[in-house]
Amino acid sequence: MFRLLSKESNIFSIPVYIGFLLLIVIIFNILDFSTLGATTTAITFFGVALAYFCFNSIALNYHTHLPLLLYTFFIFGLYPGHVDLGVAIALLTNSFLLLLLTSTNEDLRKKSYVLVGAIISLNFIFLPTTWPMAVFVLIHVIATSERIGLNIFRFLLGVLLISLSYFSVANFLNLKQWNDIYFPFGNMWIIEDFSVFMPLIPIALMLMYAVYDHFKYYNQKSPISRYKYTFLLVFSLAQLLTVILYMNKNYEYLLLLAFPVTIILSRMLRFLPKYWMKEASLWIIIASLVSYRALLQLNLI
Repeated sequence: MFRLLSKESNIFSIPVYIGFLLLIVIIFNILDFSTLGATTTAITFFGVALAYFCFNSIALNYHTHLPLLLYTFFIFGLYPGHVDLGVAIALLTNSFLLLLLTSTNEDLRKKSYVLVGAIISLNFIFLPTTWPMAVFVLIHVIATSERIGLNIFRFLLGVLLISLSYFSVANFLNLKQWNDIYFPFGNMWIIEDFSVFMPLIPIALMLMYAVYDHFKYYNQKSPISRYKYTFLLVFSLAQLLTVILYMNKNYEYLLLLAFPVTIILSRMLRFLPKYWMKEASLWIIIASLVSYRALLQLNLI
């Protein structure tokens, strides 16, 4: 199966995976006819569908079918059926952030920082627990920009524009009471019981090995590959911080990790030394996700 998935994909392959994704979403939401539920599901679908195109844009997986199939299984395994509106918005905006910030064109990146700031601000309005993404973007700007001060100003300008728009609309609607949810530091629900994630332990172990292997051969990677992979690791760390601090029993938060984890694991599988290791690891990942999905479906977690 690994050899089959290692073949080069093309633009016509992606709609097939998106169609399968749509089928999954419809099946899990077939009994939900509420307007909010339908809206949230649609936003989730478009956010996840856009991520399929991000694989080719980021170009870390050699345009093969492997990341597309793995990502489909991750969504199948981690999708709880009903996603919070804030998480749905975050999934959609994360895809745009990845497209903008992984570009190797410095001119394009610096012109997009206002838009990035607006996206981060929008994320915070709908899901305040995504504040680590703002820290991540600031670190990214400082680490990669030639004109740090100017680009931070552009980023803050985007944040300010959305914030002023939000407060103006709130004032117009006479919504003047402060909601404590916009101060997420006082509402942390740090995960204490990790037993619910037992089926996902093999994936966690593979991720640790993948990161170790990347830095072991770090100097052999191309500069573009090093830049994009390091970006992805820091991006994943920001998402992981949100998951650990605020997920509690809202397991849809795990969807925020699906895209970066897919790329990291796909690269790990490609560079394993033996074919049997690649094949066995692929089936272990699939089995772990299906097992977790089964426990989720049976309300055992």
